[in-house]
Amino acid sequence: MMNDELSSSRKRPAKRSSPITHHSSPIAFKWPIRVYYEDTDLGGVVYYANYLKFLERARTEWLRALGVEQTALAAEHRVIFVVRSIALEYLRPAAFNDELVVTVELEESGAVQIRLLQRITRGADELATARVRIACVNTATFRPVRIPSSLSGLLRRQAANDKIGNKT
Repeated sequence: MMNDELSSSRKRPAKRSSPITHHSSPIAFKWPIRVYYEDTDLGGVVYYANYLKFLERARTEWLRALGVEQTALAAEHRVIFVVRSIALEYLRPAAFNDELVVTVELEESGAVQIRLLQRITRGADELATARVRIACVNTATFRPVRIPSSLSGLLRRQAANDKIGNKT
C-alpha cells in the first residue's frame, strides 16, 4: 500500500451500521504465524506463554474474518470477550523462524459463552492443542451478559455450516 493510500485510509474510517459486516464459513479458520527470535527462550524454542499469544491473535482474526470487529462490539453493544478457561496441551516445540498455522474451530456457541478448539501446526506436525471457553461480559461491570443477537445468530450459522462441512 502506498503512503498516500495508507494516510487516506486512516483519515476515513469505514462506516458500519453494525459491528458484524459479513460472514465466511471455513471449517477451520487458519491464521499463519512466523516465529520471531523474541518468541523464543534460552533453549531456542518458543517460550510456552507465547503460544497463548498466537492463539489469541488467531481468535481475533477469526472474528474479523466473520466480520466482527471487537472494538465495534465494545462501542456499540458494550460487550467484550474474555477467556474464561483454557486447556493447552504442548505436543512438540516450535523454534525460531518456523512457519506455523493456528486454527480456530467453533465447537459450541451458547447464550453467554463460546467454546473453541484451536491447534498450532507446523506443516503436518501438530505442536499444540487448546480448548478455549470465551465469555461475553459487559464492558463496565465485567459481569457475564448474553452475546448480542446479531453475533449469536452468526455463530449459530457458522456452527451449522461447520457441521455440514464436516460430514462431506
